[in-house]
Amino acid sequence: MGDLIGGGRAPRSRLRELLADPRPLVAPGAYDALSARLVEQAGFAAVYMTGFGTTASLIGRPDVGLLTGTEMVDNARRIAAAVDLPVVADADTGYGNALNVVRTVQLYEQAGVAGIQLEDQVMPKKCGHMSGKELIGTDEMAGKIRAAAAARRDPDLVLIARTDAVAVTGVDDALARARAYADAGADVLFVEAPTSEADVERVARELSGVAPLVFNWAEGGRTPPLPLARITELGFSLVIYPIGTLLAATAGMRALLAALRRDGVPALEGLPAFDEFTDLVGLPEVQELEQRFSGR
Repeated sequence: MGDLIGGGRAPRSRLRELLADPRPLVAPGAYDALSARLVEQAGFAAVYMTGFGTTASLIGRPDVGLLTGTEMVDNARRIAAAVDLPVVADADTGYGNALNVVRTVQLYEQAGVAGIQLEDQVMPKKCGHMSGKELIGTDEMAGKIRAAAAARRDPDLVLIARTDAVAVTGVDDALARARAYADAGADVLFVEAPTSEADVERVARELSGVAPLVFNWAEGGRTPPLPLARITELGFSLVIYPIGTLLAATAGMRALLAALRRDGVPALEGLPAFDEFTDLVGLPEVQELEQRFSGR
C-alpha cells in the first residue's frame, strides 16, 4: 500500500497493462484515502475515485456539479498518495471548455492519478444515473478530448471519454459520439447508463475493436446489474463499482448512531478493534519511521 516515503511506482503503465488483459479490470470506488486503502487491502488491482462519493463525503450533497475542479483534484491527490494502486479519477466535464480541460489534465496528472474520466455533459453536470442531463455538441467534446491528449505530459496517462447520450439522445447517438471521441484521442470509451442488457450488448458489439470499454456497475443505478462473468464475455476492459463503499459506510454509521441514540452506547459488534484499525491505517509504518529517524 502507499508508503509515507514513496518509491518509483509506475501506476500509469500498470493501468495500461491491466486494461490490455483479456480479463476486465475491477476497480471499486473510493471516496477518500481511507476507502482507497481498504480497496487495496482487499486485493484489488485498481481504484476508482468516484465523483458521486467525493461530493457526498466532502460536502454532504448530491452529485450535481457542486464541487470545483480544485476540490476534486485535492481528493484525487490524497487518494493517489494513500495507495500503490493505479487510481482512475472522475474529472467530470473538465470544469469548463477545452482550455479548462488543459489545466484540469495537468492538475490531475500532477496529483498522481493513472487515468481520468471526462464526460460530454453541459456544466454543471449531473450524476450519470440521474434524470435531467444535458449534452454539449459532439464536436465540442471531441475538441476537449484533443485538448486533453495534447495537455498530458506523460503519454501513459489514460484518457477515458464518457458519453451520457443514451439517456438524452439515444443509443445511436451515444455510439456515434463514442467513435468520434476515440478518433479525437480517447484511450478508453465509457457509454454511460444503458438501461437494458440488449443495449449493453449492442455497445459492446459495435464498439469492439474501437477502444477498451468501461462498464459502470452503478449500485442501484439504471444499468442492469450483470454478473462479472457476463461482462467478461461481452469484452469490457474496466468495470467500476463506484458507490458501494460509500453506501456500506453510510449503512454502518446509521446503524451505530441509531444504537447510540437508542441505548446510550454504540453498537461495536463486527467493528474493527482499535488496534486493528490503527494497523490498517499504517501505525506500524509510522512507528518504524520514528525509530529510523529519531536518532534513538
